[in-house]
Amino acid sequence: MTTFDHYIREVTNRRTVEEVLTTAQRVGTLGDRPIPEVIEHAKAFVAALTDVTGTVIDIGTGAGVPGLVIAQERPDLALVLADRRATRMDALQMGVSGLGWEDRITVLTCDIADLGKQPEHAGQYDAVVCRGFGSPEVTAPLARPLLKNGGTLIVSEPPSPKPSRWPSELLEKTGFEPPEYLPGVVKLTAKP
Repeated sequence: MTTFDHYIREVTNRRTVEEVLTTAQRVGTLGDRPIPEVIEHAKAFVAALTDVTGTVIDIGTGAGVPGLVIAQERPDLALVLADRRATRMDALQMGVSGLGWEDRITVLTCDIADLGKQPEHAGQYDAVVCRGFGSPEVTAPLARPLLKNGGTLIVSEPPSPKPSRWPSELLEKTGFEPPEYLPGVVKLTAKP
């Protein structure tokens, strides 16, 4: 039995986010940061989503962080977990099934650069979240086409925020209001 087959068998029997993420870490689809810390950091996204309703997309989700934690804490939200790595997305789909959340989470294998050009995704999301997706120069132009006007982009930030990471020229060019720095994340609002 391959490592991936073993992972599939384990993850479909899991019942908690922590167990799904622990298995993902064991097979190498999630870094080595302790799982409780991964979950705690993902809760910064949950806190930043307090005024968001509707549908949230986690771009570059990998093993499902922060999307799975958001789904656990905010069962009122519909989520799309998107990444281009098919093997990870297959495994993540098994994890979502094991959690029993297929009715409110869609796992999508795609290139994020193409997603915002597709009518079924362009301008359809109330929020975009991402952790470690790319630089602001990559993230902002890929996230903005996915957002509804007034939607929210929430991105993981270094422990000490660096306002120079989100220059006003970039935000103006990509259609975002000035950033709001919250613990662990930056929150940007899409201009109408």
